[in-house]
Amino acid sequence: MTQTIEVNVNGARRIVTADPSTPLIYVLRNDLKLKGTRFGCGAGVCGCCTVLLDGRSIQSCNTPLSATEDRAVITIEGLGGSVSGEGAGSKAALHPLQQAFVEEQAGQCGYCLTGIVMGAAALLARNPSPTEAEIRSRLDIHLCRCGAYDRILRAIRRASAMIGKGGG
Repeated sequence: MTQTIEVNVNGARRIVTADPSTPLIYVLRNDLKLKGTRFGCGAGVCGCCTVLLDGRSIQSCNTPLSATEDRAVITIEGLGGSVSGEGAGSKAALHPLQQAFVEEQAGQCGYCLTGIVMGAAALLARNPSPTEAEIRSRLDIHLCRCGAYDRILRAIRRASAMIGKGGG
């Protein structure tokens, strides 16, 4: 049964008409046209569809739309603006993670990358100076077939240093 539901995505209130049990990823990609969140396994085990819900990383493929009511969803498109003060979704601002991933050339095909960045953003928000073991543990839920893990680890450490110096 479809309903009109208000969703706070990337700092903006959006109205969607959908069944409350619809997986969040479908609303983000199909209704809101936010294509940065990727569909991977559809079972919440690959991490491609990771977004932030009230600052915590979740898999949007197995999170129903109803779970977002009165909560804030941040996607990769809104990550930079969410920390810069320039407004969610600002094209002028990159989150330190996004900047570090560019500088480290941390992606190959890039399919899993938005989920990894979002998971790492949740980690760094909670712990701006994680150990390598903590970073590896956080990345454990993300599957990357390209095997760019060394560059990904370097990028997360670089972002942690940037945040530690007041860059985020």
